Amino acid sequence: MTPITGMRNVLLALGTTLAAASAGAACVDVQGDPAQGGMIWGEVPTRATVTLDGEAIDVLPDGHFVAGFGRDAGSRSLLVVETEGERCEQALDVVVREYRIQRVEGVPQRTVTPPPEDLERIRRERALVVAAKGRRVEEPGWLKQVVGVFRWPALGPISGVYGSQRVYNGKPGNPHYGVDVAAPAGTPVRAPADGLVTLAEPDLFYSGGTIILDHGYGLSSSFLHLSEVGVSVGEEIRQGAVIGAIGASGRATGPHLDWRMSFRGRRIDPQRLVPPMPRAPGEP
Repeated sequence: MTPITGMRNVLLALGTTLAAASAGAACVDVQGDPAQGGMIWGEVPTRATVTLDGEAIDVLPDGHFVAGFGRDAGSRSLLVVETEGERCEQALDVVVREYRIQRVEGVPQRTVTPPPEDLERIRRERALVVAAKGRRVEEPGWLKQVVGVFRWPALGPISGVYGSQRVYNGKPGNPHYGVDVAAPAGTPVRAPADGLVTLAEPDLFYSGGTIILDHGYGLSSSFLHLSEVGVSVGEEIRQGAVIGAIGASGRATGPHLDWRMSFRGRRIDPQRLVPPMPRAPGEP
């Protein structure tokens, strides 16, 4: 079986041998990044089924599949069942990560502890985001980009990382699920991969100008704190197209892009799907 290529210079390749539960079962070469916030992929016979801890995983028409791990994921069990009933199973040891604690002062207090009059707005906007991520978009060519190379949507210093715990004005907040790229307001934000726009809102309470780009089969990117939203729901976007501009809208203390990714409800670390951030001109 030919292994998937394209990300070997970015992510740690994982080669595993699956212990067959019945004689003659094929083994699967699982590759990628088996860590909290990471993604793995592989290839099985086109009509095989794949489950991860009992959860069915989409198998594309050509036999490729991908799976992802959340911030606090533990070890998992991958099961492949072929049409003839042959089974093979593999225990996946998910690498445990240590996360950074960050203290952020100067955030408007009403965004740390929203007053009652804002709660209904927050609930309404949360429902919009849930619905956008819950759409079923099936485009095999888009999802297979995971095993290629996503591009950075903007370039600049990385000012915040995935999984870190932020303390706002002395009050612990939820973990940060994205990677922050600091850049001047108005800096273009580009699509890191092909996708369908499922949310385009200019002013959400927490995230300000927000775009969600669905890459297919439950994998999506979210772009937060934008000063401009340059796309509309329903647009198909190609990798590299400008979709908006960096800003400091919503719950932000300065201009930056907060790029987040989700896979089937799990928060994925975008930084583990792109090459290292290029250095700015003149940077040592």
